[in-house]
Amino acid sequence: MVILKTLEEIELLRESALIVSKTLGMLASEIKPGVDGLYLDKLAEEFIRDQNAEPGFLGMYDFPNTLNLSPNAQVVHGIPNKEPLKEGDIISVDCGALKNGYYGDHAYTFAVGEISPEVKQLLEVTKTSLYKGIAEFKVGNRVGDVGFAIQNYCEGHGYGVVRELVGHGLGKKLHEGPEMPNYGKRGRGKKFVNGMVVAIEPMINMGTKRIKQLRDGWTILTADKMPSAHFEHDVALIDGKPQLLSTFDYIYEALGITSDEELPFKQTKTST
Repeated sequence: MVILKTLEEIELLRESALIVSKTLGMLASEIKPGVDGLYLDKLAEEFIRDQNAEPGFLGMYDFPNTLNLSPNAQVVHGIPNKEPLKEGDIISVDCGALKNGYYGDHAYTFAVGEISPEVKQLLEVTKTSLYKGIAEFKVGNRVGDVGFAIQNYCEGHGYGVVRELVGHGLGKKLHEGPEMPNYGKRGRGKKFVNGMVVAIEPMINMGTKRIKQLRDGWTILTADKMPSAHFEHDVALIDGKPQLLSTFDYIYEALGITSDEELPFKQTKTST
């Protein structure tokens, strides 16, 4: 079910989304060789609670932690553990926060030290596809337009687009309608209208699109054990156009990265 949001509700969603963005920014400085997932998870939980919010994933569907940490060939839903990160790893950090009754849900795939050129390209293509998808989230378009933009770009680089896991609407529940697949056909699916808020999240594999689930009941792995990347933003549809509620700016500040990729989707005075 799609639940349209008022501008006041969107501002509450933005507050929750930015808590997640700040959490990811804090973690960006901590992700390095030798650090383990349980340490990162503890930092994230403490940080979120310090913002007078609750970890959005902890206990959700009985998930045991604050973060989904998915290194290398893990796609999503990895459970934090004591295994230290290694030079050349990548790790998807997916995080949620609940404040004032509304959820933020946001993810970034980090490089651990120096990574190979091939894996670096996978990350760059996946992140670029996220913004290509966001650009299609506008009044009059449909779910299939977003999915097509992501699929077409990533498959054009020879990558596999995961089918079983999709983005989603966001609000008082972590998962609302509509589902937002990262594949599709133009002009198909639910039509977008003002007041929609969605989490768009490409999950892109270096090799096959096929996945499998580990016995822990959570961790999703690529079937060929090749690396996978995952980036996610929370986006509202305001005045006919997509507007970011989350941001990678805190990550980029921590890592010393300069980027204007979010500029077309930033909040404007006319929509406040």
